[in-house]
Amino acid sequence: MPENLFRGLFDTDMTQVIGVSEFLLCIGSALLIGLILAACYTYRARYTRSFVATMALLPAIVCVVIMMVNGNVGTGVAVASAFSLVRFRSVPGSAKEIGAIFLAMGTGLILGMGYIGYAFLIAILLGGISALYNYMDFGAGKRFALYKTLHITIPEDLDYPGVFEALLKDYASNYQLTQVKTTNMGSLFRLTYNLTLRKDANEKELIDKLRCRNGNLEITISNQESAIGEL
Repeated sequence: MPENLFRGLFDTDMTQVIGVSEFLLCIGSALLIGLILAACYTYRARYTRSFVATMALLPAIVCVVIMMVNGNVGTGVAVASAFSLVRFRSVPGSAKEIGAIFLAMGTGLILGMGYIGYAFLIAILLGGISALYNYMDFGAGKRFALYKTLHITIPEDLDYPGVFEALLKDYASNYQLTQVKTTNMGSLFRLTYNLTLRKDANEKELIDKLRCRNGNLEITISNQESAIGEL
């Protein structure tokens, strides 16, 4: 009776059944690999608790699914379709988060196929490289600090085309007006510029000169914003 407990109702004598010990070994390995990947991801990086917890469990979840598929092509197609639906039901993430999810799913897939050694090797190798990139601040060059998003609030009677262009040319190597939005019940306009500051540009000096032209209304300048869901 205990042996039949771990057999499928639709299994035949030709069906290969995974032993309980092998099943637990793979799940335990997947949980350990999930912890390794989560630790590498959080090293000197910003993260959310829910994402890290999910990442730690993801290899084990994928491992279980792959072991249950166990060579069944039809079930495999159904599983792939289910995973594709999850993407469209979730909030768009950053490229780094998507890469971490793919890595966790990949190690779970390898474990589900029974290659425990390769799964640990990939997790340690790629997870370690990810942590190294975090330590080196890879990709965060000094030039990226010059990319700014500028928000300028102006009164509705100000003819904004041409008002700020001459000033922006002195402080930015290039700039682009990306959005014009009404605010405060239509009595104000909010202009949004994406610009690249010159290396010798003084942000405070730029803001002070802009205030003289927009009637001392609100001005904000921040690191350049990217579109939602953009990788």
